[in-house]
Amino acid sequence: MALSGNIYKKSIGDLVSENHVFAAVLHYFGISFFEYERNSLEEVCLKFKVNPSQVVAELESWAMSPDPTPEELYLHPIEVLVGYLKKKHRYFMRQELPFLSSMVSGIQADPSYDSLLSDLRLMFPLFADDFIHHIHEEEDTLFERIHFLQEVERNRLPLHEAVKVFEVASIIELAEEHEAHDDEMEGIRKLTSNYTLHEGAPIAIKVLYHELQQLERELIIHAKVENDLLFPKAVELEKEVKRSLAQKIKSN
Repeated sequence: MALSGNIYKKSIGDLVSENHVFAAVLHYFGISFFEYERNSLEEVCLKFKVNPSQVVAELESWAMSPDPTPEELYLHPIEVLVGYLKKKHRYFMRQELPFLSSMVSGIQADPSYDSLLSDLRLMFPLFADDFIHHIHEEEDTLFERIHFLQEVERNRLPLHEAVKVFEVASIIELAEEHEAHDDEMEGIRKLTSNYTLHEGAPIAIKVLYHELQQLERELIIHAKVENDLLFPKAVELEKEVKRSLAQKIKSN
């Protein structure tokens, strides 16, 4: 990413306008961009005792760290898929949701946006709580089930423990219960008229809409990785484990 030499003298508002990712990077350092739009990067970093070159380095690092494609993930074993999804869960909970929450609660725009922001302050926390609940539920059920199947496959459990795989809900049943969380943002889409921006919208609102859209895109991709890659691999693993166990039981 090419960055101009006078980047430290530019205002936060200009930097975020040029690259919305800057807003998330500043949040990573504990800086709410919308409170310092008129200050230069140098001034804000001095106030927060942050080295401005660290902020720029972090921005470049984020730009150079794309997620693997579904095609690339398909080639990896199931534990790599689970590890990737867990990493994304941590990102959503520790970075993206807090960043969006700070904007929703903290942005002060002109009065024409008061009603929108008031509604978002009611709606977004409900969405975030539901999504976090979904993450914990998925890790405690599906991911734990996959780990259990792998332990059985590797002969790390006694037979009386391993046979419990026949007593619990199957992976296919878990897949049928799995919720596609891209629809969870339907209310936010309607509230923002599909993220439609009026001409001359404040930079803070532009960044907020951009981040909401980005989260929705990421949730759609996340659900697709789970539904199209993880579940099929887990179903095959379960079939093989049950087939192998049935043979062991028969031979005993």
